Amino acid sequence: MHFSEFKLNRQLLNAIEDLGYEQATAVQEKSIPAVLGGQDVLGVAQTGTGKTAAYLLPLLRLLNYAQGNDARALILVPTRELSIQVGNSLRDLAKYTDLRFAVVFGGQGAKQQIEAIESGIDILVASPGRYLELYDQGHINARKIRHLVLDEAERLMDKSFIRQFHRILETMPQKRQNLLFSATMSELVRKIAGDFLDFPVEINIRPEQKTADTVSQAWYDTPNLRSKLNLIEHLLSDEEQWKKVIIFCRSKQYASDIGKYLQRLFKEENVLVIHGNKTQQTRINAMQRFRNEAVRILVTTDLAARGLDIPDVSHVVNFDTPLIHEDYVHRIGRTGRAFRTGHSITFVTMADEWHLRKIEGLIGQSLPKNDWPQGIGRPETLYEEKQAMLREIDQQRRKENPKFKGAFHEKRAVKKPTATKRPKRRK
Repeated sequence: MHFSEFKLNRQLLNAIEDLGYEQATAVQEKSIPAVLGGQDVLGVAQTGTGKTAAYLLPLLRLLNYAQGNDARALILVPTRELSIQVGNSLRDLAKYTDLRFAVVFGGQGAKQQIEAIESGIDILVASPGRYLELYDQGHINARKIRHLVLDEAERLMDKSFIRQFHRILETMPQKRQNLLFSATMSELVRKIAGDFLDFPVEINIRPEQKTADTVSQAWYDTPNLRSKLNLIEHLLSDEEQWKKVIIFCRSKQYASDIGKYLQRLFKEENVLVIHGNKTQQTRINAMQRFRNEAVRILVTTDLAARGLDIPDVSHVVNFDTPLIHEDYVHRIGRTGRAFRTGHSITFVTMADEWHLRKIEGLIGQSLPKNDWPQGIGRPETLYEEKQAMLREIDQQRRKENPKFKGAFHEKRAVKKPTATKRPKRRK
């Protein structure tokens, strides 16, 4: 469908034309009429399919024009980066309207954010922690909120956010429209969502395949860290094909170490590192430079895996196979977006093979294994590294079979033979 077929006003259609959008994606085609009809929506669609516009366009149409000083719509997002991205999308789509919005998130001073709210807004984009902070201080009046959007709903309802989420629900009127969107949706989240969604329209785009057709996926057998380093150096040397690359690491320390290694190989100005220990302004500046193609390589943690829309990413590399299997879907969704093609490569050690099988089960497809490039070294695994992987494999087997006793289980204490009492000597 063309966007002109929806009940959108001329201001929104002009903004859509400026952005170069022509046809609505599947999630937009199903979501926009449902949201315009005032229904609650539970939307699940692959990353890169336009979920943000799927709720922003009808929301802007429903709000229509600036009114009062307090927010009438709240959009909750799990990360600061995603807050900024949704704010940028709002700026682009609402530029021909008089609707006002503010974006609030932690990690930096709240003074300017408070000023934006108190100047009068119609839409508030917020991370949960900063929303509650400003609400408790009296800067947010939630009594007029009639629309609640949860972007990356699965993340917002996990253990780290669920208490904040329930507190936020208590601050708002019970009568409101609820919109939940995510790339994945667990049964637990669906159960929690059922507690506050009112007869929702369920939109599930191609549930049998959770990764986009536009992303080619493969993996390499990488026996150890040194093999991974040799391989990533070889792959990144092809600057013509590997034009814009995101490398995902398992931890902040790993991301820092890999980033420094790559900066020595490919010059510091060509490699950026972001993770939770970086300041908010550093992360914002890094993402902007990567988005504008000022740098070629971004090394990060799963901080950048969810929801971020970075154009023209050619490759995603899982330097470490994700332990949370749903994160694989979010990671590779950073490439192959908006009808473009992309490539995903995953490095797999012997301790990662169990996770690889779980990921294949999750996405419903078997991933091809790439042959090891000729001339690239595969050093033998150091003893300590091998022992750590064997311990991890034992833990995986115990998950499958609690009775399993691996090579590293504690040995049972050997019972000492009890001393036999000597018969008493007769007098």
